Amino acid sequence: MAIEITARSLADTQQADMSSGEVIQPRELSGVPERSIPVSRFLRRSLRWTRRNFSSRAKLLSGGEVLILSAPKSGRTWIRTFLCAYLCKRHGLEFTLQPGRYDPPGFPRVIFSHDRFEHRTKGNRWDRLRGKYLVPRRELRKAKIVLLVRDPRDCFFSLYLQMTRRDPSADAALKQKSVGELLRDKRFGIRGIVRAMNDWLDEFSGRKDFTIIRYEALRASPAEHFRDLLAVVGETTLDMSIFQKALEFSRFENMQKLEAAGVFDSKILHPGDVRDPESFKVRRGKVGGFREYLSAGDQECAIQALVELDPRFGYSS
Repeated sequence: MAIEITARSLADTQQADMSSGEVIQPRELSGVPERSIPVSRFLRRSLRWTRRNFSSRAKLLSGGEVLILSAPKSGRTWIRTFLCAYLCKRHGLEFTLQPGRYDPPGFPRVIFSHDRFEHRTKGNRWDRLRGKYLVPRRELRKAKIVLLVRDPRDCFFSLYLQMTRRDPSADAALKQKSVGELLRDKRFGIRGIVRAMNDWLDEFSGRKDFTIIRYEALRASPAEHFRDLLAVVGETTLDMSIFQKALEFSRFENMQKLEAAGVFDSKILHPGDVRDPESFKVRRGKVGGFREYLSAGDQECAIQALVELDPRFGYSS
């Protein structure tokens, strides 16, 4: 499949060119030096030992057949909208962005989580001690893992707007920071996104049921990659009529209209201020849009952060 990266293909990888928006193909992933084996083993062992969830929220992150993990603002609402539109129609159910309310035979349970990123940025010390935002290790063993990734620079700037324009629960001190200050923030800045992406790749790259989806490839060819995503969740025989309707429903322009009208049954898709386009959950979705907002100095800082990102993701300046 076009979007699948298995343990075998990750063993030999090379950096892909992001300017074309093409998806990472196994044949394109060859030649990049691997990290040293002792370090990789140490990291994986450490990540396993730190993954636990003793909170009541663990139940919400359990029972998934497919787990879709991502840093914030990587495009998961788009994926969620498409999957819900297709699966609900396929099973004759009313559309919802909360598919967990349905449990008919054959309806796949897909769980979305920011996992390690939220673990480090959300809640208090007690939440982190309990691992409140982590998917339990036992659940990871039972589910297919999909990692949705996006250029950390675009992720960061969209996250900045979310925190300052639409999230009423965001820390007041963070809201007062300039974009450059937040870019350099240890937890919420670009290096926090890079760290989470690296940790997920270290943790899951050895698994045969691990898939990476790049947002840029999805934007370039949504029909192709949404078709592959449905195969990952078990929908191998598509109803093309429903598929085309789901594609149309999840177009950015349509999602923006629906968000502005407040028709969704979830707070996931509600603008912070209908008069402010930058406060919408579905904002622009533009590849490389960060360049229109970050100063030259901030862009240079972001480039330095990308040096720390695993080259197998294929993102560079």
